Amino acid sequence: MVLREDPPTAERAFGRRLLVACISLLLSPLAADARGVPSVDPGYVSALAAADHFLQAWQSGDVESGMVLLSSHAKEAATTEVVEAFFTDPGRSAYEIGRGKLLKRGRYEFPVVLVGAAKNAHTRRRFSSIVVVNTGNNDWAVDKLP
Repeated sequence: MVLREDPPTAERAFGRRLLVACISLLLSPLAADARGVPSVDPGYVSALAAADHFLQAWQSGDVESGMVLLSSHAKEAATTEVVEAFFTDPGRSAYEIGRGKLLKRGRYEFPVVLVGAAKNAHTRRRFSSIVVVNTGNNDWAVDKLP
């Protein structure tokens, strides 16, 4: 005896498989480009990581780790006193990094918000940006302090 699915059940099974295939295609990376969602440049991830590491050093007050992440241009533009004051600000507590944009090849700018305590015990938010540049061999450095 051979059991066969009746046509309505077979049609429903085919419909479900077709639905799953369509959803999978819509969620695939290839479909992202077709829908106008920009793909992420490989350098973006490294630049974002460098910005995050720099701001982690700021948050912990680690001047030495922060200095290592500065480009030679940033070190020339900011005096040692300015950099040390930036890292030793007693009110620092948190930061936010926004979506970055490509300024030109190997150079990204990220909007940042530095959050800290003000003298009157209120939270203070300082809006700025950080510029990160590729210094070669996929090494990234902060080129402009927030």
